[in-house]
Amino acid sequence: MLPRLLASLCVALPLHVAAQPLTPPTPVPPAARSAPAYESRLEIVDVATGTRRVVHRGPIRFEAPNWSRDGRHLLINQQGALYRVPVEGGALEKLDLGAVEGCNNDHGYSPDGRLLAISCRPSSSVYVVAAAGGTPRLLTPQTPSYWHGWSPDGRTLAYVGNRNGDFDIYTMPVDGGPETRLTTAPGLDDGPDYAPDGQWIYFNSVRTGAMRIWRMRPDGSDQQQVTVDPQYGDWFPHPSPDGRWLVFVSFDATIEGHPAHKDVVLRLLPLGVPQATPRVLFPVFGGQGTLNVPSWSPDSTRFAFVSYAPVP
Repeated sequence: MLPRLLASLCVALPLHVAAQPLTPPTPVPPAARSAPAYESRLEIVDVATGTRRVVHRGPIRFEAPNWSRDGRHLLINQQGALYRVPVEGGALEKLDLGAVEGCNNDHGYSPDGRLLAISCRPSSSVYVVAAAGGTPRLLTPQTPSYWHGWSPDGRTLAYVGNRNGDFDIYTMPVDGGPETRLTTAPGLDDGPDYAPDGQWIYFNSVRTGAMRIWRMRPDGSDQQQVTVDPQYGDWFPHPSPDGRWLVFVSFDATIEGHPAHKDVVLRLLPLGVPQATPRVLFPVFGGQGTLNVPSWSPDSTRFAFVSYAPVP
């Protein structure tokens, strides 16, 4: 029936009527599509009590807090720029970085608080700049490179580099020089952060087939697995300044990578305690941007993180 109907319609069409071109649909801008909107929340948690406090919130996505060495403010990245937020809450203060822009969530303070390591364009290069802002100095000509840790003596930076398609952990003197590769295992190695005594670098690695927390000596030797829980994929370990704790973010083991807007948990491991196991502090809706970089308070009693909440 349908073929005969179509045939009759074609015959009834006057031959002198030219076919009209179809008008292409108007493209929908990405911002207008039906993707959910999220509110970002900068939070501080007291480790002893578990009390959480929101110090800043907004409809624009921000990520990855650092706690200043003087304890007075937090540093976040938002839309490619860096902003300071008072610990007690208040207005954002944009950091002047001159011509450098496109900064991502890999940034942090030097041990003396005088400098910042930042990861910005092009293609995520590591720079060093005065903590108050100024003209950044390029440190890694090879890209992409993502800063994650600063040695306790302030002389060396640890970062992740993608070299020929392989993500490994590297170090470089803060004054510049050749980079030193510390990891060579197949798969992703990420998130290096120094213990406060300088004896270990903690990091996460997928070398066993699942993302786990590992540690190694600062020269890359004696690489040891730290976490083993099969239900989790563990990312971004950060030792507390007093060396007592290791905090990190754990995804469900079925999730690949560290995507945003996922149900995760923050976990705490006591360091220097034989056979200690991590405990769950609390669940968080977050993931990417929640705890990428060091965010402990100078006195090791609190740390900052970012959570997200869907907007109705």
